[in-house]
Parts: sequence; C-alpha cells; structure tokens
Amino acid sequence: MDPLVRPDIEDYAAASTTAEPALLQQVARETEALGDRARMLTGRLEGRLLNFLVGLIKPQQVLEIGCFTGYSALSMAEALAEGGKLYTCEISREHAAIARRNFDASPFGDRIELRLGPALDTIASLDGPFGFVFIDADKANYPAYYDAVLPKLAEGGLLAFDNVLWSGRVLDDEDDTADTTAIRALNARLARDERVEAVMLTVRDGLTLVRRRASH
Repeated sequence: MDPLVRPDIEDYAAASTTAEPALLQQVARETEALGDRARMLTGRLEGRLLNFLVGLIKPQQVLEIGCFTGYSALSMAEALAEGGKLYTCEISREHAAIARRNFDASPFGDRIELRLGPALDTIASLDGPFGFVFIDADKANYPAYYDAVLPKLAEGGLLAFDNVLWSGRVLDDEDDTADTTAIRALNARLARDERVEAVMLTVRDGLTLVRRRASH
C-alpha cells in the first residue's frame, strides 16, 4: 500500500491516538512478521477509530468481512456492549487459524464468532440486523457485499468500507483491473445512492462511512 499521507504525519497521528491494549500490540508485531501480507493489517489509527465508532453506536451485532489475523475484530469486540456479538468472515484457513489463536488469548474473544468460507454465503446465513459492518476483503466483490449487507443494516447502523482510495489508483484512468474498477464503481454508487448518506475519510488508504437514511 503506497502511503497517501506523509509517513511522519501518519506516525504522529498514531502517536497522538490512545494506545491499543497490549494484546493488540502483540498481534500487530506478529502480523508484521508475515512479510508483504502485513500491509492488510488495520493498524493502530484505524483500529482505534473502529473501536471508537462501535463504542458510540453500541450495536448488539457487528459484521466484519475480512478477518485476516483478527486485529480489527478484536478492536471492535473490545467496545461491544454487554451481550454484543461480532461475526467475522475469512476465506483463508491459515489466516483464520492465526485469528482464532488471537481471539483465544483475548478477554473479548468470546464475543467473536469466526465464519470460514465465502463471505456472501455467510452473510446470507445471518439474520442481522447489524448495527455496524466493516468491509475489508476482496475488492472486486465490494459492490456485491454492499448489495448483500445493506438490507441487513439496522436502523441508525453504520457501514464502513476500507481501502476506498486504493493507494490513489482510483484516479489512474489506465488502471482497469477488477479491484480498481470495482472500488471506483462502489465509490460513485455510494455518492448518488439516495438510500444512504456517505462520507469518505482520508484515513490510511481511505475509509468510507455509510449510514442508511431513516426513510429507507
């Protein structure tokens, strides 16, 4: 992921944000050891933002599409209200095994249920409603995830899409890869979809927050 914000500014913002628990710091260190895949790690700044949003909304059910090593799921589970549940979807058995170990080590792990397999199948099997949904998985399926999740979003709930700036590739007219094309299409759709309100934040690689309008 090419940085959209100067690295020193990014570091300063992270240092000026409340620190994550020690376990999450350990999860981050162990994830960094995976090499190039570590770029998929949510990280301290965005992780604390997810934690903050869940704490504000106080949802009974949270859905995450794209678990990786469990950092973002643990960030959100920490802020869940009593009795809250987080479902997280992962397609990779290797990543799921790492995430499960991290969940087992956390006092909030019992709030998380990891579903292994295609996320669209998992979404179809869950009733909702979800007060918060975080989507950070295969980008080509972003429009399909939006279609599947929006009907199951609770009134007043919030949907968040990660990597919506895609290291700036959304502005490259010569980039017609499936991932970039899907992200561009989703971004344009969210801005004009009258059922929702959307705001794109320049946090890390871009994060769009989507709120369903009361009349829809």
